[in-house]
Amino acid sequence: MPRGGESLDLTVWDRASGLSRGPRHRNAMAHLDSEVKEECLREDLRFYFMNPCEKYRARHQIPWKLGLQILKIVMVTAQLVRFGLGNQLVVAFKEDNTVAFKHLFLKGYSGIDEDDYSCSVYTQKDAYESIFFVIHQYHRLKNISLATLDYGENEDNIIGLKICKQHYKQGTMPSSNDTLNIDSDIETDCTNLDLQTLDKDPQDWMQSPFFSLEFYRLLQVEISFHLKGIDLQTIHSRELPDCYIFRNKITFDNKAHSGKIKLYFDSDADIEECKDLNISGSIQKNTQYVLVFDAFVIVICLASLILCTRSVVLALRLRKRFLNFFLEKHKRRVCDADQWEFISGWYVLVIISDLMTIIGSILKMEIKAKNLTNYDLCSILLGTSTLFVWVGVIRYLGYFQAYNVLILTMQASLPKVLRFCACAGMIYLGYTFCGWIVLGPYHEKFENLNIVAECLFSLVNGDDMFATFAQIQQKSILVWLFSRLYLYSFISLFIYMILSLFIALITDSYDTIKKYQQNGFPETDLQEFLKECSSKEECQKESSAFLSSVCCLRRKGSDDHLILIN
Repeated sequence: MPRGGESLDLTVWDRASGLSRGPRHRNAMAHLDSEVKEECLREDLRFYFMNPCEKYRARHQIPWKLGLQILKIVMVTAQLVRFGLGNQLVVAFKEDNTVAFKHLFLKGYSGIDEDDYSCSVYTQKDAYESIFFVIHQYHRLKNISLATLDYGENEDNIIGLKICKQHYKQGTMPSSNDTLNIDSDIETDCTNLDLQTLDKDPQDWMQSPFFSLEFYRLLQVEISFHLKGIDLQTIHSRELPDCYIFRNKITFDNKAHSGKIKLYFDSDADIEECKDLNISGSIQKNTQYVLVFDAFVIVICLASLILCTRSVVLALRLRKRFLNFFLEKHKRRVCDADQWEFISGWYVLVIISDLMTIIGSILKMEIKAKNLTNYDLCSILLGTSTLFVWVGVIRYLGYFQAYNVLILTMQASLPKVLRFCACAGMIYLGYTFCGWIVLGPYHEKFENLNIVAECLFSLVNGDDMFATFAQIQQKSILVWLFSRLYLYSFISLFIYMILSLFIALITDSYDTIKKYQQNGFPETDLQEFLKECSSKEECQKESSAFLSSVCCLRRKGSDDHLILIN
């Protein structure tokens, strides 16, 4: 037992060296081990936050991901351009057929739609003639149409016209004492005119009781029919043609009973697989080349997706190492800003873009093989993915200080701008509802909420100001005066105040970023840790070199996956 004032010097026998080591030596070894771990972590963090060029100069590692992203930009853009050219033909074909159908089936159609409807009739004679004109034109379609059209089956699996009329259940004409008896229940009567019926004498079906219309209680007459067509213009682009089903509907709208029946023409086109199609030439080989190109795009995006996902996972591991070390050493948590430094928004953007490109390319291959006809979904996926790919190019421009100011300004001003827009949006919605309810009956730009919102947004940007003021109807002096107060106050508030404050927020963030670039950015815990020297007592090159060599010697081969490659 030791006596008072004496210390017990415990020793441990080291079998490897054959020497006995005491507590001081063990503490020195533990301190050295802690410094080595700290320096290893610091080196990993420094390497992680390097750009691809710096990483190549530091360790001569080829930036595979950078090269892959450049190749992907070229491939995805080329794919989108080719798909867009084909989609452009589809849109043009649908629009041309819609215009042709209006000229074929609407009596007296001038080629210009009246407001949101095609044309209108004002007498009972014109209404009957317009209805029978549709039927006659449908019957002799193949003899008068310039397009490659054929009759298609409707919902009832009948080749012909389906005519439905809606009217009030009961009603009487207004009498001399201004009384009107009407039953508001609506009845719908329908009839089918197939080709066999139309081949008969027209007087047989024209004199049918069904076509005896009581206009005082008639709500609408709806004529629907299906037609089949084929788009042969794609052959010139070395592609297989598309077959279409046109679902046409002509509506005679008399719901207002204003003496004016509006004629609406609606045509929906569905693409379907062409049956018994026999086309010779090099079209089939060209289609195979396009499918191979799309498959190569999928492979490129899949490789990019795997690499970026791996980088995100490894970044989270490195973040966990830093958080545990900082908590152990400083006994406090790292601030949220430093934690978010490890979550690269660019990687998330690339991952989303790759997923959309892969799904869109698969749909495009199915469309090209004529197994699928959903152009809209494929266009949204490919278009949005290409947008994200090109936005991601800003990341590499951000490595240069002259271009990085844009990214930093957007990052700094985005939270303030979103909060400001939330407040300004409340005022904007108030003006939208007010304009709709007050000016809607007197101004065509305020007829519904969607049009009002678009009109006010154009006013904020200085568009159509005079036309908006001039088109207000002066039927009510009170409403006219209110419209002036409404428009002047909105324009003054949003252009001179809200828009100026919006620009001021971005300008303030820009000035702050420029000042930081000149004087240095505020240092966070992460940045201070990266600048710290490995030794607290002295910072000499020999010590730093010694710790770096020890760090490299002690790092296991299995730890290399913690080093990220941007």
